[in-house]
Amino acid sequence: MTDIPAVRIDKYLWAVRIFKSRSQASDACRRGRILVDGIPARPSRTLHGNEILTVRKPPVNYTYKVVSLIENRVAAKLAVTHFDDLTPENEKIKLIQFDFNKEPN
Repeated sequence: MTDIPAVRIDKYLWAVRIFKSRSQASDACRRGRILVDGIPARPSRTLHGNEILTVRKPPVNYTYKVVSLIENRVAAKLAVTHFDDLTPENEKIKLIQFDFNKEPN
């Protein structure tokens, strides 16, 4: 763990590059697409570490475990060290199938 005792969930999701912007992370929270240990989270909800996050980005439901907390955005190579990706393979397959079913522009 880091020295940070708690961090807002919208800030964390942005910092570890799950969302491109903090406003997108906040919007996902408001829409009920972010769950912390199975409970819908508001953007101001604080994370303390070792929680399980479920991020619904249709058509896939991603699952992550918070390993350590950060507030500032870091490089992609460093970001992945702050969470464990617990997303089942069948969810990742949905994303591949979704891409193949798209109509070309």
